[in-house]
Amino acid sequence: MDEPNQTPAEVRLAKARRRFIQALAAGTTVVTLGGIGYAIAGRTDEERLAAELADGGRRRLPPGQRALVEKPEAPAGNQPQPEIEPVVETPPEPKLLRVDATSKQTPRLPPGQTERTTLKPMGGMPGDPSRDAFKLKVYGEVEEELEISFRDLLGFTQIEQTCDVHCVTGWSLLGAIWSGVRVADIAERVKLKDSAKFVIFEAAHGYTANVDIEEALKPNVLVAYEVNQRPLAQAHGSPVRGLVPDRYFWKSAKYLTGIRFTKRDYPGFWETRGYNNHADPWKQERFS
Repeated sequence: MDEPNQTPAEVRLAKARRRFIQALAAGTTVVTLGGIGYAIAGRTDEERLAAELADGGRRRLPPGQRALVEKPEAPAGNQPQPEIEPVVETPPEPKLLRVDATSKQTPRLPPGQTERTTLKPMGGMPGDPSRDAFKLKVYGEVEEELEISFRDLLGFTQIEQTCDVHCVTGWSLLGAIWSGVRVADIAERVKLKDSAKFVIFEAAHGYTANVDIEEALKPNVLVAYEVNQRPLAQAHGSPVRGLVPDRYFWKSAKYLTGIRFTKRDYPGFWETRGYNNHADPWKQERFS
């Protein structure tokens, strides 16, 4: 009779012992393998049967033989564990920097400018507005030429920049938030040569705008794809435009397709039509 205070595991162990003793009394061969008792009916071929059992029970017993096996209860820590899915390493998210690059001058509007609350469409021949089709060629006086897709662009450090822009026609948009990538970061990726002195922003249908290398590598000069948390509208240069906030806005080429680093200056579309090559709004450098 089982003791009333025995645990379920102790009860099972007591029953196993009784069956084991009964097998001995009946003249059954007992083989112990790995700490587990096997009671085998019959006495023939004991060694062979022991070897077969030790082989993991994959072989069948001879006719007339049977094995009584008491397997110890597995501790909780040895229970089969669910398979753990492999950890897939993902690249870290690119850094996001929020920058206030608004003018600190007083008054804030350059001479001859009037404030607007939205960008004003200024014409131009649109390119393909699709982000999937976007390719930016970066070449010229560089060690490693590069073609950047829109997805590649998102792999650079992302900039959310608050700044002012000023159009030569007399309007200004103050404090808009532009999202994009610094031209300086792209320049670092392609490894500029010492011979790079100017940057030509190339756009759809042959439009170009030129700035000197010092201007282009300022931290507030971007390849921009959003304004005020919204993708650029087609009228404003989608999918990507240049942003050169310290120069009149025609220098911020819409429908951007290329950035070319050059040894010498190449006046752009409006510069060859009488507009100032430097284009500083605070100096009112509108025309040549």
